[in-house]
Amino acid sequence: MQAWVVDNPAPIDDGPLRRIERDLPVPGPDQVRVRVSCCGVCRTDLHLCEGDLTPRRSSVTPGHEVVGVVDALGSPGGRFAIGDRIGVPWLASTDGHCAACRRGAENLCVAPTFTGWDVDGGYVDFCLVEQAYAYHVDDALTDEQAAPLLCAGIIGYRSLLRADVPAGGAVGLYGFGGSAHLTAQLALHLGMRVHVLTRGEPNQRLARELGVDSVGPADGTPPEPLDGAVLFAPAGELVPVALRALSPGGTLAVAGIWLSEIPPLNYEAELFHERQLRSVTANTRADGEEFLRLAARFGIRATTTAYPMAEAPRALADLAHGRFGGAAVLHN
Repeated sequence: MQAWVVDNPAPIDDGPLRRIERDLPVPGPDQVRVRVSCCGVCRTDLHLCEGDLTPRRSSVTPGHEVVGVVDALGSPGGRFAIGDRIGVPWLASTDGHCAACRRGAENLCVAPTFTGWDVDGGYVDFCLVEQAYAYHVDDALTDEQAAPLLCAGIIGYRSLLRADVPAGGAVGLYGFGGSAHLTAQLALHLGMRVHVLTRGEPNQRLARELGVDSVGPADGTPPEPLDGAVLFAPAGELVPVALRALSPGGTLAVAGIWLSEIPPLNYEAELFHERQLRSVTANTRADGEEFLRLAARFGIRATTTAYPMAEAPRALADLAHGRFGGAAVLHN
């Protein structure tokens, strides 16, 4: 089978992805093998390729928004059967017994593994997944529509929870790519006023089409004080900008796994009056299940741009340069 791998991280325009031939993977106990139909393109994949995230093993295959069909079982009697359509997400495993796992905070597990970072992901023909960490895919969704929900959607949902926006409150979304455009739809359905602050005409246009309350530049000032905000752009310089936009008691949640350096904060202007700055670390399986239920209930849909799997480097380059709005999806 064919697989994209990262050997030597480099700027995406310098070609850090390499396509190779690999043996068909064999599922172990409690695993299933998935024939990959499509895989979403996440900014985390770009960080991996460019070295912002150091690959945790050589020749790892990126991709963690995977949709496909089960074609082999490692052991009988599990959650899935051959022919089931399932989703493979970012969270690949946890140890299940550390203090965080015992209290239900498996996103803070001390020994997690992640799809497309620790274990091979979905930029490939076939991949493996632990049955306990995969999701059933709703029949109402196409493969292409389902893929971005598996990370962009789930992480956006957890980030919105971490921003702690009250019912009927105002939320600011800084950056408007694959995750934010799904989070905006959910926030609107939950009755929030949504203010998008982002660069790039494709992203600003998509935000307007989704019916958000206002759209402005990434470093702009929203039309009202924000009860909470989520920073999706991996730009540390926007942290003080977003904190200044918060109402007293407001919370800024940083959604990404990687963020450029945050400049020094002014305590009085940016943190006083009980403003809060929070990180978001992965997600729990419960987060994923709840978001997928809400997505089905509210009819949340991804705006997608399709690419052949053979053109994964182009998809990532287009993401890096802001050439599309919404999410990119690779198809086999």
